[in-house]
Amino acid sequence: MKKFTDAFNGLKEVLKDRSVQTQCILGVMAVIGGIIIRLDEYEWLAFVICIGLVISLEIINSAFERLCDLYTDGYDEKVKSIKDIASACVLVAALAALAVCVIAVLRRIV
Repeated sequence: MKKFTDAFNGLKEVLKDRSVQTQCILGVMAVIGGIIIRLDEYEWLAFVICIGLVISLEIINSAFERLCDLYTDGYDEKVKSIKDIASACVLVAALAALAVCVIAVLRRIV
């Protein structure tokens, strides 16, 4: 039970992060869009997986940023590189999620 408590505490903490909040808002917007265009069950599966993946990677990215900030208060090229790579993970997942959304929408208008 303690592991769940710790996980929920971590979730509460990370939900204060602006980037995580942004991804959550975009996820809610995707769900609203999915309701509007009436996704089928397989499209919903793809949407849920994409939303979960993007938010999860954003949380991991936030953890990397905090860990890097423990290393140095000032500018460090290696720390910048680590943060950029972690951000790239979120970008790749977000672009894949966007592709899923575009495909779902195009199926309805073409």
